[in-house]
Amino acid sequence: MSTSKISVIGGGSFGTVIANITAENGYEVSFWMRSESKAEQLNRTRENSQYLPNYQLNERVVATSDMAAAVKDSSLIFVAVPSSSFRQVVRDMVPHLAQSTVLVSTTKGIESGSFDLMTQILHQEAPNAKVGVLSGPNLAVEIAKKNLTGTVIASPDEQVRELVKSALKSQYFRVYANNDMFGVELGGSLKNIYAIIAGIATALGMGHNTNSMLVTRALTEMARFGKELGADPMTFLGLAGVGDLIVTCSTPLSRNYRIGLALGKGVPLEEAIAELGQVAEGVNTVKLVQEKAEELGVYMPLASGLYKIIYENDSLENIISSLMLSELALDVEFAANEDKILD
Repeated sequence: MSTSKISVIGGGSFGTVIANITAENGYEVSFWMRSESKAEQLNRTRENSQYLPNYQLNERVVATSDMAAAVKDSSLIFVAVPSSSFRQVVRDMVPHLAQSTVLVSTTKGIESGSFDLMTQILHQEAPNAKVGVLSGPNLAVEIAKKNLTGTVIASPDEQVRELVKSALKSQYFRVYANNDMFGVELGGSLKNIYAIIAGIATALGMGHNTNSMLVTRALTEMARFGKELGADPMTFLGLAGVGDLIVTCSTPLSRNYRIGLALGKGVPLEEAIAELGQVAEGVNTVKLVQEKAEELGVYMPLASGLYKIIYENDSLENIISSLMLSELALDVEFAANEDKILD
């Protein structure tokens, strides 16, 4: 399977760097943006001034607000829009797809109401397409600076994995493969919850020891929850699990971490979101995960603690209490050659 034209759907920061990497690799890239004026501005200035100012784009990146034109004759399409609009954007795209299109989600979120992940939406809306997910510790600002970065393409289809690896390979952007698409995608979605908690903990004056404990216990919650839903818990030890978790729990470059910082300083949630000016998926994800965890009986004290802070106006300090809760008190719950050691 090969392609000469690639499409990127979504004009945010990550979509921008994916468009540019593929263009630098010699592909013609059609970059769909919702706003016609911003698409025209990008084509004129060679820059996405709203999301990645001063990042010069390759001449092979051509922006458009016309969906039909964006996906025409493209056999590989990256979908990089927020989870709240993902299904509708895909529906708008499907009538214009080529026969053997590969669709790859880069969105780290869960759909409200259905608890569907983005690849599940792709399967539902475009049943004839081959599907994959791209996830990992991928801060767009650092990729734009050509900092060494690793990512994961996950798909049960080897051709999809190889096609994406070929399209994105570069000296600074390393693409690894995984066939546990569900686990990789779930890891990318769940870590947003814990990035918010990490931001709150930092604002409350907690140090590196606390952050390390938070990341470790968060990883346990993610693997526990993922295993219950059918993911391989070992997937969470990779780039799309612990890798993504570490970076988003450690830096203000993470949108979810910045939301947590603002909440920890007493800024109301609505104001913090407005100030951010971008989507922080963790705010929606924690509500969905809390509901699903209760339904399945999965023990997730950290996610539950954040849910109570955001949606029940619980005290911020109680997030630290959630961190110290441990009914199991077991350091490592999963081993490479065993099922869960202890419930």
